[in-house]
Amino acid sequence: MNYFKHESAYIDDNVEIGDGTKVWHFSHVQSGSKIGKNCVLGQNVNVGNNVTIGNFVKIQNNVSIYEGVTLEDYVFCGPSMVFTNILNPRSKYPQVGSQYYIKTLVKEGASFGANSTIICGNTIGRFAMIGAGTVVNKNIPDFALVVGNPGRIIGWYSEAGNRLSFDENGIALCERSGKKYQLENGIVREVKDKIGM
Repeated sequence: MNYFKHESAYIDDNVEIGDGTKVWHFSHVQSGSKIGKNCVLGQNVNVGNNVTIGNFVKIQNNVSIYEGVTLEDYVFCGPSMVFTNILNPRSKYPQVGSQYYIKTLVKEGASFGANSTIICGNTIGRFAMIGAGTVVNKNIPDFALVVGNPGRIIGWYSEAGNRLSFDENGIALCERSGKKYQLENGIVREVKDKIGM
């Protein structure tokens, strides 16, 4: 075992956990789940059956990653944020089993603020920044800054986590990483070729 598990945590059978990952107090990783390397699962984290979590993911206290949710590399889940996997739950008419679960995909580097809620069936784009308390009920594009209920795009963030300010040509520079970005037709992409600022 090349990962750390606190003595109060439960790891079910048939689980894969990568090197350097840490599973802290009172957390539970359920059967069939795959967790990458160098992840941190804080206190009271629940990872549902058959969930896939990438590398270098940080999940803060009191977060449940339900079956049907996939987290790619470098995702950050703030304290007590919420994923769902059923749109119309009824205790009297239970929907138990993967055939009922509506999938959610969180792409590389997306970050979720504390107490945000992600309605199932949506894709959260690469390096999106979801503000604290935000309710996401639609697909979110790469690099978007989303706040409110329902969530709305109010700006854009770089891969490194800097707020982007676009010039008249739709070009922005991230001072932290030196990477350039272009905003065109409501879509932000990283610019690989040379564009003058």
